[in-house]
Amino acid sequence: QVQLVESGGGLVQTGGSLRLSCAASGQSFTTLAMGWFRQAPGKEREFVASINWSGRGRYYTNSVEGRFTTSRDNAKNTLFLQMNSLKPEDTAVYYCAARRTWSPGTWRGADYWGQGTQVTVSS
Repeated sequence: QVQLVESGGGLVQTGGSLRLSCAASGQSFTTLAMGWFRQAPGKEREFVASINWSGRGRYYTNSVEGRFTTSRDNAKNTLFLQMNSLKPEDTAVYYCAARRTWSPGTWRGADYWGQGTQVTVSS
């Protein structure tokens, strides 16, 4: 079993930045592909980004490409999402996710989920 705990959400103005973190435990971190999803009010959960075990493979949904960067520190069992140039439409609960395998492309789901952290971008 894998436990994922997100942190770093908050309120930021349009154009601002936030850095989300996800601490993983319960299984060797380097065996996991990691990702981020988000869910805005009244909308379905959507894929944001993913990263493979080494960090050399990454994939982003089109709407965040060039603004968001995901990375991982395998020594600290931690996943990050650096969010720059934030827009009001980025407002959502952001979820950390883990899968046993990674592939480039949009993830349809995950094996493990965090509890989520709220990101609110004011206009």
